[in-house]
Amino acid sequence: MLQYVHYTHMESTVSENATVDVLICGAGATGLTLAIELARRNVSFRLIDKLEASFRGSRGKGIQPRTQEVFEDLGILDRAVAAGGLYPSARDYHSDGTSVITELTESTEPTPAEPYRMALMVPQFLTERVLRERLAELGHTVLFGRELVGFEQDLDGVTATLVGPNGQEELRGRYLVGADGGRSAVRGALGVAFPGQTLGVRAMVADVELTGLDRNAWHRFNGSDRENQLSICPLAGTTLFQVQAPIPNEGEADLSADGIGRLITERTGRSDVLVSSVSWASAYSMNARLADRYRVEKIFIAGDAAHVHPPTGGQGLNTSIQDAYNLGWKLAAVLGGASEALLNSYEQERRPVAADMLGLATRLLGEAQSGSVRRGRESYQLDIGYVGSSLTLEAPVRAAGLAAGARAPDAPLLGAGEQPTRLFEKLSGVHWTLIGYEAAWQDAPAPHAGVHVHRIGSGGDLKDMGGYFAQAYDVAAGSWILVRPDGYIAAIVEQSEIDTLFGFARQFGLMLERRT
Repeated sequence: MLQYVHYTHMESTVSENATVDVLICGAGATGLTLAIELARRNVSFRLIDKLEASFRGSRGKGIQPRTQEVFEDLGILDRAVAAGGLYPSARDYHSDGTSVITELTESTEPTPAEPYRMALMVPQFLTERVLRERLAELGHTVLFGRELVGFEQDLDGVTATLVGPNGQEELRGRYLVGADGGRSAVRGALGVAFPGQTLGVRAMVADVELTGLDRNAWHRFNGSDRENQLSICPLAGTTLFQVQAPIPNEGEADLSADGIGRLITERTGRSDVLVSSVSWASAYSMNARLADRYRVEKIFIAGDAAHVHPPTGGQGLNTSIQDAYNLGWKLAAVLGGASEALLNSYEQERRPVAADMLGLATRLLGEAQSGSVRRGRESYQLDIGYVGSSLTLEAPVRAAGLAAGARAPDAPLLGAGEQPTRLFEKLSGVHWTLIGYEAAWQDAPAPHAGVHVHRIGSGGDLKDMGGYFAQAYDVAAGSWILVRPDGYIAAIVEQSEIDTLFGFARQFGLMLERRT
């Protein structure tokens, strides 16, 4: 059992070469995303996982539009798309031998403000492979086979005890992040409560090679029979199918090729669907749980360690990745000199999001049990924002339109050199972005490290091609919009309130000032 001790004062005996800024425990999608965010900012870290090798299963396979925007910023979206594909239509089989084709998601066209409107299917092991490859490009790797067996916290950081191939070692970190899954040892050792409910549904999921079904549809049987439902989905980017089915709450589940084959025959009445091998399989009970706290001083939890979802709606993996995307830039900012209080906003912003996603996934589970689930816009996560966060400023307060804390919309633009570009291309990276709309050059703040300043409009470096920026942002001429590194709007101010913006930005370590 993981041991945790808290000291207010402690002398560290860890050698200097075993010291990092952040120790990340858990190298799934959450830990990998956090590691990439830290690596992009030259923050020292170590990413460990007690498993001997990477996860081999497809469990979280849906990549929602907002996560696609995150992946674009991380530089991996095209690779993720190439690794997977779009969701197929569903083919529902009826007892009379007929079948009906239905669409699992609403078909919506992309817009200039929302360039991604369809979920991708990328099996989790392929998503994590893409993330590991990006991390390797940044000069880092996962340390597998390292288990966190104890940690002690003091006012200045955390001393962790690890066990790995070379025995026991101690590592000192300014911060520790537990991204170690639903059974998080870090959360458990901290004593953070994990309330919620077991949903009374036990299920199996398996990645298999099989014959007898085509790969053009997601095959679903016994849709209105909760106990005998069966779903067989071709996994994009592979030759595998994912088999999902509810199973009895008691007894051992036979997850062998023969066992899964018998289950398919029993629930379909067909003898032509043959399972030849099993790549990965798991039996589990569905839960909806949310941690009471996301932070205990120098220690954070993220991803499934902080919230677990039923798989319906494809929300869990996406919510977890976005936890890391939120936390990463804040850790880097504080390590770079910003106020420690900035880290309190992680729980403030992300915990309500997880609560909402738990509600959505649980509702969709009920619909799936009745055979009527269909995912709409609410699953895209494009409307998630942090309006009301302590990290927002409006001066004056806006009565309507886009609010501080909202996701920053995209817009097609034209550079002063007459080359087309997009706002997302200007936002992409580890920097903050300050955008002046129809603002004069002399009104723009002086250059500052970590902030890219652009002016859109007459005499600016960017032109609002087609008026899409004005439509999406709806700001008065002379206004300034400050966009966070994670693509959310921190502030919207008019030119007369520019000094208020400068004061607001200091909490992030941004020392903006007027031109002289």
